[in-house]
Order: sequence, then structure tokens, then C-alpha cells
Amino acid sequence: MSDLWRLLPGLLLCLMARGALAYESDNYNNRMLPVADAMPMLDAHVNEAIRQIASEWHGRRNDMKFAKKVYWKLGGLHWVDHIERWAMKNPDIERYPQTRYNNIYKGMPIWATRVNFLFGVGKTLKVNGVIIGSDKLGHFFSQGMKYYRREVRGWKDERIYHWGAFVERWLFGQFTTGVYSNADLVANYEGLLFYRSLFEPDIVPGKPPIIVWDGDQPVFNRPFTWKDHVNDYWDEVLDPSWVIPSVYKRLRPRIREFCDEYRQAPGRYTTANDAALWARYEKIGLKDMRENQMQNLCKDDSTTRVAGQPPVRQSDTAVAPAVPASDSN
Repeated sequence: MSDLWRLLPGLLLCLMARGALAYESDNYNNRMLPVADAMPMLDAHVNEAIRQIASEWHGRRNDMKFAKKVYWKLGGLHWVDHIERWAMKNPDIERYPQTRYNNIYKGMPIWATRVNFLFGVGKTLKVNGVIIGSDKLGHFFSQGMKYYRREVRGWKDERIYHWGAFVERWLFGQFTTGVYSNADLVANYEGLLFYRSLFEPDIVPGKPPIIVWDGDQPVFNRPFTWKDHVNDYWDEVLDPSWVIPSVYKRLRPRIREFCDEYRQAPGRYTTANDAALWARYEKIGLKDMRENQMQNLCKDDSTTRVAGQPPVRQSDTAVAPAVPASDSN
């Protein structure tokens, strides 16, 4: 109970701070169900927004002003970003039948799951063949804009990534939910690349900018597609999150309950691009939790894997699974 009282001021602060609420997703339950890919509708929605901004433009050329208009139209200072709310409410977009409170964190104490205990998890959908939490759409446009704004101010890459990791440790992740989401950071970074790709060529390799300027008039030059940005590391099953110890010891047994499903359809739970994606994104502040990838966690039901240590057989110890020594509540 002392943990709860220690966290209470922070939880209250998060509830009062507009836009500071963080939601996690549950990409484990119902994963085997067939769900239509939302990418065509999401592509069309984003392209319509960009076209509208270009057609209604007044004044001189201003890249940042244009980028901010995209941010305000698709992201914004809200509990839920505009595009996320649109995707959650659009009857034509099929979503996984996740329920807010019947999720992989169900039954965990409030001092462990924190905001998730009070508000549950967000919606889950499929984009570019990848299962993602709807919150990733907001991360892409809103946190991506914050990265982009800092880059335009002259921040070095390392400083931007350090700032992004700091935010994920606090209001947008670990402090409020007990979860440090690597997938959130990937969506943030890809959002940065999107804003750059509005005006710069080859940010998406081989592609021109989305917008070119004819004097002071922005011209829609090529369509946006989520395919250029969404990959397997947006999925918390394939790119597991770091969690605090009080969640860790409860979450690992929950994940292991899906080992039978994994063995029936390993392709639904693994990515062939893991090494390449880790190499691409490690620099942005990822915490290595690949020990919780299904192919590692389900290798042998008689073992429990611990980061940096060899597998420990359950028959050799009656102690609950250990956590990395560097973890802290």
C-alpha cells in the first residue's frame, strides 16, 4: 500500500494534465483472429488531410507552418489524437475485439499497472499487416512533431533520442503505466521521418517529397502511405516493452499462456526482420527485452529466461522469475 501512496500524486497529476494520459495496448489476446487491414482507409485519410492543407494554403512558403497544420489536423493536444479517435470510431475500420479491462494486465494491482488499472488498454488494429495499438497513430503525428520541431531547432540526433526516451520513462510510459514501450519510440521516430519526408527527398528511400513548393504555393507531389513507416517493431509482441518488476513477474506467466498458440502459428508471433529492425532502432533508446519474444519465452516450458543469464529450470528453484538487476520500481 505504501507504493500506492507514493504513486498517487503522480497519478493525479497525469489525470489533471491535458494530453498527458498514456494508454498501453494488448496485442496478445485475440491475435489469431482475422482482421481486415486498415491501411487503405488510413492512407486515404492522411492524404485527404494533406491535400486539404495544401489547397487552402495562404501566405509565403513556410515548411514548419505546413507541418504544424498537419499536426493540428491529425494529432493535436487531446486525450486521444484526432486520427486515433477517427480510427477508433470509424465503423468501416475493423478492430480486434479487445475489451478495455479484460486484457493481459487484468488483475494486476494498481501500484503495478497504474493508469492502466484505472482506464484499461486502448484499441488494436492492423496496419500494413502489423498489429498495432491505436495509440501508435497519435505517437506518429504528435510525438513525431515534437522530434521534428527539435531537429529544426538544431538539436543533434542523440539529444532528440535521449529526450524521447526520457518522455517515455515519465508521462507517456513507465511512470504512468509501468511500461516503457519500445514500439512507442519506433512510432515517434517514424513520425519524425514523416515530417521530414513532407519536404525532403529520399527520407523514404527512392521517393520524392510529399510536398513541393511552386513559389509560395504547396503542391501535393506524391501520396503518403503507412507502408513506408509501419513495420513489425510497431507491435509490442514482436518488439516487447520493458516493464517495471512488479509488472514483469506477473506479465511473463501471462505471455507464456499464449505459447500453444505460438506453436500452432509461429509466423503470427515472430518476425523474420528482428535483427535488421533492432539494428535500425537501437539508437533511439530501445530497452532490450527480446527475452520476452515468443520464440525465446516458449522454447521450453521447463525453463524461465532471465536477461543476461542462462535459462533457469523450474525444477531447480522455487523462486519466482528474477528480473534484471538494473530494473527498479
